[in-house]
Amino acid sequence: MFEKEYDVIVVGGGHAGSEAAAAAANMGSKTLLVTMNLQNIAQMSCNPAMGGIAKGQIVREIDAMGGYSGIVSDTSAIQFKMLNKSKGPAMWSPRVQSDRMRFAEDWRMMLEQTENLDFYQEMVSGILSENGRITGVRTSLGLEIKGKSVVLTNGTFLNGLIHIGEKNFGGGRSGERAATGITADLVNLGFESGRMKTGTPPRVDGRSLDFSKMVEQPGDDVPAKFSYLDVTKPLTKQRSCHMTYTSPEVHNLLKEGFDRSPMFNGRIESVGPRYCPSIEDKINRFADKDRHQLFVEPEGWNTVEYYVNGFSTSLPEDVQYRALKSVAGFENVKFFRPGYAIEYDYFPPTQLQHTLETKLVEGLYFAGQINGTTGYEEAACQGLMAGINAALKVQEKDEFVLSRDEAYIGVLIDDLITKGTEEPYRMFTSRAEYRTLLRQDNADFRLTEKSYQLGLASAKRMARMESKKVSSDAFVSFFRETSVNPEEINPVLEANNSASVKQSGKMFKIFARPNMTMEDMRKIESVENYIQEHQLDHEVLEQTEIQVKYAGYIEKEKNNADKLHRLENLKIPSDFDYMKLKSMSMEAREKLNKIQPKTVSQASRVSGVSPADISVLLVYMGR
Repeated sequence: MFEKEYDVIVVGGGHAGSEAAAAAANMGSKTLLVTMNLQNIAQMSCNPAMGGIAKGQIVREIDAMGGYSGIVSDTSAIQFKMLNKSKGPAMWSPRVQSDRMRFAEDWRMMLEQTENLDFYQEMVSGILSENGRITGVRTSLGLEIKGKSVVLTNGTFLNGLIHIGEKNFGGGRSGERAATGITADLVNLGFESGRMKTGTPPRVDGRSLDFSKMVEQPGDDVPAKFSYLDVTKPLTKQRSCHMTYTSPEVHNLLKEGFDRSPMFNGRIESVGPRYCPSIEDKINRFADKDRHQLFVEPEGWNTVEYYVNGFSTSLPEDVQYRALKSVAGFENVKFFRPGYAIEYDYFPPTQLQHTLETKLVEGLYFAGQINGTTGYEEAACQGLMAGINAALKVQEKDEFVLSRDEAYIGVLIDDLITKGTEEPYRMFTSRAEYRTLLRQDNADFRLTEKSYQLGLASAKRMARMESKKVSSDAFVSFFRETSVNPEEINPVLEANNSASVKQSGKMFKIFARPNMTMEDMRKIESVENYIQEHQLDHEVLEQTEIQVKYAGYIEKEKNNADKLHRLENLKIPSDFDYMKLKSMSMEAREKLNKIQPKTVSQASRVSGVSPADISVLLVYMGR
C-alpha cells in the first residue's frame, strides 16, 4: 500500500504542503503527500488572488527557486496588476486575480506529473518518534507510515473551530472537518502551543450585484506575469474587479450585532491578523472613519461567485446580510455563504531552527500557519524551504538557509525564528532592511543559481537566467561606455523639462536623471539600434533601467549587507549558557537562552536584546 519508508512525508495539501512536496520530490526524495481531501489540494481558502505588497516578491522568489506557485498563478490568472508603480522599483509588487477552481486544478495536475511523489487521502492524527527523532506518522484509521522526515503544514485545521455569530462548530475550513490528535502529541513531546484566529468574508452571487454603482478596477494595460520561465504567457484578456464603500448606515447595522459577535462577547479569545482585520474590528478600532473600501473580486473566468474583500466577519449571518444590502451595488445581494472566523492551534516558531526543523524533534519540520503566519505566499515559501531542507537532511547534505539580504523568504523565516510572533505574521516591504536588493525583478538573479546547485531549478531555467543577466549587464556597460552629443540628446531633455547639456557625455549619467526613462533613451539612434541588434526583451530593458537609475542606492545597500555578513560569520557555540553573562540584562539572557541564536547577528535581532547586550557578548567572545 505504501513504500516501506518514505524520505519525506508532507502532512497537509495547502500552499505550504504543495510546495514542500514538490521541492522534496524534485530533489529526488521519495515523498508522500497526505491530506484530508485530495480534491482540495492548494485550495484558495480565502481571497482568490496571489501576490500583492511584498507577497508578490515572495512568489517571484519561489518561482526563481523552481517552485510551482508562480507558474500556477500565471496559468490560472484572470487579471494582472503591478502595484506601487508610482514608487521606486523596490516597492513594485506583482499581483494576480486568480480563477479559484483552475488554480487548485493546475496545482494538482503539476503535482501529479512530479516524479517521486505519492498521494494518500486521510487525516494524520499523530506523529511517531523515537529517541528525539521522527520516524513517521499515524493516521485516523490507525495506519503507521514510516518516514525519515516529516513536514507538518496543517494550516487552520489543528483543532479548528469556526465561529458565525453565537454558533461555533469544529472545522478546518467551511465544509471540512478539523484535524485532531497532532497537537496533543506535540505538547506531550514538550512543544509549546497557542491559538490564533483568522477570518473570511461572505461569498455572493454576482448576478445580484449592480456594478454600475461601483468603481471598476481593471488590470494593467500591458500585463506582465509571475514566472521567469517562458512556459507561461501574459494575459491577453482580463476580468475587472470593482470597488465600493461601506457607510455610516452599514456601520450602524453591523453594530446591532456586536452583542452577538464572538469577537466581542469573549467566545474568541485568540489574536487575529492586525493588518487584515474583520469589518467589525475596523469600525470598532477606527470609529472616526465613516467608510471603508470593499473590493468585489470575481472568483474565476466563468463563475458568478464573488469575494467581498474587506468585509471579513464572524457576525451572525442575518447581521452580515442586512449590512451588506446597505452597501452601494449590493441592494439585492444574494449570499452563496456567510463570512466566518476560525480559531486554530499554532506553535510559536521560536521552537524552530532556520531550516524550519524543530529543535525538539530531529527530522520534524513545520511550515505555514502552524508557525503563526497568514497568507498563501508566506505559507508557500515556508513549505518550499522545509521541503528542501527535509530532502537535504535525508540525503545527508548541508542545510539550506537564505539570509535577510538574499530574499524576502530569508527575512520572513529569520523574523519568525528570532522574534517569534503572537499574532498572525504578514510580510511587508518595510520588514526588509535590504528591500532595494530584494526587488521582484531580480529574484532570478538572486536565487536561481542557488536552486540549480540544489538540483531543484532546471538547466533551462538556469540558462534563461544567465542569458538575461549577460544581456542586461552588457546593456548597462553600453550606457556607461557610450557617449551622446548635445545635438542628439538635448531635444529629448528639453521635451522632458530636463536641463540641456553643452558637451558630449556618457549616456549613463543622462539616463540616471530622475525624469529620464528607457522610452526616452530609445529616441537616441544608437540605443535603439543596440536594442534591435541584440533583440532585447522587456525583462532586460527593465532590469537595465533599474540598474542604471538606482545604482547608488543598490551599492549602498550592498555595503550595508556586507557589514551584516561580518556579524553573521561570528558563530555562537551551540547550547551557550547566557545566564553566566552577568553584565547582560536579565531579559536578554532569558530570551537568548530560549532562542539559542546561531550567530551574533541573529542574537542582535532578538526582541529585548539591546546593543549593550551584544557588546557584552562580543567582549566575552573576544571580539
